[in-house]
Amino acid sequence: MAHSLIYPDGVERCAWPHGDELYTHYHDTEWGVPLTGDDDMFERIALEGFQAGLSWITILKRREGFRSAFHNFEMTKVAELTAADVERLMQDSGIIRNRAKILATIKNAQLALQVPSGISDFVWQFAPPRGQHSTSVQNFEFKASSPESEAMSKALRKIGFGFVGPTTMYALMQATGMLNDHAPDCFRRNTLS
Repeated sequence: MAHSLIYPDGVERCAWPHGDELYTHYHDTEWGVPLTGDDDMFERIALEGFQAGLSWITILKRREGFRSAFHNFEMTKVAELTAADVERLMQDSGIIRNRAKILATIKNAQLALQVPSGISDFVWQFAPPRGQHSTSVQNFEFKASSPESEAMSKALRKIGFGFVGPTTMYALMQATGMLNDHAPDCFRRNTLS
């Protein structure tokens, strides 16, 4: 299986966006770019949690709906959501209406606010050294988890977070630039090192 493709615009990219315009834009401008900031990181943790069992494009297409429903992922506001808000969210067609994931997002916000160093610094402590690719060019493969994502998952679960399994946390690490998982021939691989 090819890890990268030459797209109609003549640019070689990772194959996974499949030419979808929204997905390709996300790949080119956001995926793998280092992200910091507690509310921004919380948004990514929440969205990756909602993505569990689904494709990322499903979440990406509803991202604005999620932002609207969850107060732009301002942790203090999400932490204050009530049982009535949960029922309202269960009727919101702009998001994934999964009660367990909605409840976990609220609880995760409450817990994230209690992390002394902030949730962004907390998860970044599990990142491999900057500039490290997940695998060498010769042995490149898209992986589902890593020792670092397993350690991050374990630490978050110990605090009480939900929907933060090793695969979900590996996806978070890829998306937020904690590692560079662009395919060897993708134009973004060497721009993010």
